[in-house]
Amino acid sequence: MRVDGIKWISSFPENIKSGIPRASAVLVLNDYDTGYPFACLESSIISAARTAASAALATDWLTRERVKPRRLGFVGAGLIARHIHTYLVAAGWDFEEVGVYDLSAENAAAFRSYLAAGEASVRVSVRQDAEDLVRSSDLVVFATVAAQPHVRDPRWFAHNPLVLNVSLRDLAPEVLLESANVLDDVEHCLKAGTSPHLTEQLTGSRDFVDGTLADVMAGSVRVPADRPVVFSPFGLGVLDLAVGKSVYDRVRADGDLRVVEDFFHELDRYGVPGHTGGPSS
Repeated sequence: MRVDGIKWISSFPENIKSGIPRASAVLVLNDYDTGYPFACLESSIISAARTAASAALATDWLTRERVKPRRLGFVGAGLIARHIHTYLVAAGWDFEEVGVYDLSAENAAAFRSYLAAGEASVRVSVRQDAEDLVRSSDLVVFATVAAQPHVRDPRWFAHNPLVLNVSLRDLAPEVLLESANVLDDVEHCLKAGTSPHLTEQLTGSRDFVDGTLADVMAGSVRVPADRPVVFSPFGLGVLDLAVGKSVYDRVRADGDLRVVEDFFHELDRYGVPGHTGGPSS
């Protein structure tokens, strides 16, 4: 797409106590040939859309040789969970039941009301704990702000669900070692105290990693039907650039760009005679 850039995410979990989303984000797009920035976008929704699209894509590819999930469960009832649900529905998934669990009963109830309003024919319930949620779901989505593992018992996953490990730090190594593990990118995932990183530290190897989603799509990795499957997406910034460039192109085509005139203070390499320069306004 001939674009460079950078995404800056500011994640403050305490924000939710004030009724505002956990994360804010800015995306800067740079010209591929000159490096000059040509767009600055609010990016929390771009990032959420990229996360949700990745989750929906993984759900499609990782269930092609397995029984299709009919019971969807969310651990965590925030913005990311909502976007993942939206993308799954948009991709054509039809679930018989949706379960919700959150440490905040208020948040769980609010998410349940949101889901129930949009899917009158689907049974939506709030689960009492994470174990109940996991055991009653064929597709489990972890979308929390957990900083360290709190799900440790592999027996919760004895029914071999597909697990979207979106928040990356909910599952203990014991769970991953009993599962097939698919990542979006190995080097990205095996750092920063993620569940795969902790598993690597515990075992001293990466043998527990079956491959990447790209490997599955290319046919070089087969997804087993007789084990839980855990998809751990660290999140690839290059995908945010792709989504951001698509948004920019659409806004530009619609004539809705808001241009900051004279953003670049001085573009002449040696300056203009008689101009003293100075800081950019």
